[in-house]
Amino acid sequence: MIKSFYPPMRTLMGPGPSDVHPRVLAAMARPTIGHLDPAFVGMMDEIKQLLQYALRTDNPLTMPVSAPGSAGMEACFVNLVEPGDKIIVCQNGVFGGRMKENVERFGGIALMVEDAWGDAVSVEKVRAVMEQHDDIKALAFVHAETSTGVRSDAQALCRLARDYGCLTIVDAVTSLGGIELEVDAWGIDALYSGTQKCLSAPPGISPVTFSERALDKVSKRNTRIPSWFLDKTLVMGYWGGGQKRAYHHTAPVNALYGLHEALVMLQEEGIENAWKRHETHHEALRNGLEAMGLQMSVAADIRLPQLNSVAIPEGIDDAKARGQMLENYGLEIGAGLGALAGKVWRVGLMGTSCTRRHVMLCLDALENTLLEQGAAIHAGRAAAAAAAVYATQNK
Repeated sequence: MIKSFYPPMRTLMGPGPSDVHPRVLAAMARPTIGHLDPAFVGMMDEIKQLLQYALRTDNPLTMPVSAPGSAGMEACFVNLVEPGDKIIVCQNGVFGGRMKENVERFGGIALMVEDAWGDAVSVEKVRAVMEQHDDIKALAFVHAETSTGVRSDAQALCRLARDYGCLTIVDAVTSLGGIELEVDAWGIDALYSGTQKCLSAPPGISPVTFSERALDKVSKRNTRIPSWFLDKTLVMGYWGGGQKRAYHHTAPVNALYGLHEALVMLQEEGIENAWKRHETHHEALRNGLEAMGLQMSVAADIRLPQLNSVAIPEGIDDAKARGQMLENYGLEIGAGLGALAGKVWRVGLMGTSCTRRHVMLCLDALENTLLEQGAAIHAGRAAAAAAAVYATQNK
């Protein structure tokens, strides 16, 4: 007979999900009510306001899609891409490739701008493609590339898109809550994110926001939106303002309790303080890793604080090392993807997993594991190097 499932206790420091705060887990255990209950509708309005705060936007169409970040991505593309539309798609890792897949599935023409994995999206390469075409409909790029730990210059890319009269579609799955993100100030037109990274809510919900320019494009489509569930003109009957809501789908009630609590915690901390916290703990982790003799695989000026790409020392068995850390310390870190598989570890410092305790545990587990495999590292230096950062920050 199959019995109840009780997951092991883990410390999550991979590329996501991150640790979920006890307050969020407790919120999800509250009594389930109907998805059209007036009390629930009131909470929906608060979630919209909290997402607008986190995204720094006044966009009325700001809401959580009842599905993971991949559905948020599809929601943006299925509403904004029509057959024959030329879309510039920037790829410098795994997730730019998924953007290309969406464009082509909805009949668009993907004009690819490719950069090496580990590099930021080249603004000049994008400009060169825009100068070759006078009918670009949108520019799509990943702000924080989870597969590499690279931050691209979203502000410059959005400014370029405005100069050439096209929309922007931005993947902010890993950036929301972890680094500066300014939807209105930067002129982002459509953006999708996820709950399981720097927001530290469970996976399964995708915040999205659409500008008035994006909604104008949706309203003037020549073809029907090919997805019923993700059609924003329909779902806003449910997520629109006011107490009267049109039934669209049964929202994941308890999961939204969790997102609400996570966003309340972010508001309590202050979004700019959250950005600073991720930067501080990243500095401590980096100092510790470098004191140990390890190298970061991304240049400092484009490095993500919340997703640290660390070069695996020569001769170390990647899978064995991660397995040992999971078994001996209950610590999960991420493997490299695609071209970086077996070459880097991806160490997440996201949301609730971004604390001094997490940094020190990771450094201790990594040092001991590498020593067991005979790595030529500097033992006994990492903790002190990290502590030196905290001393200057009074942490």
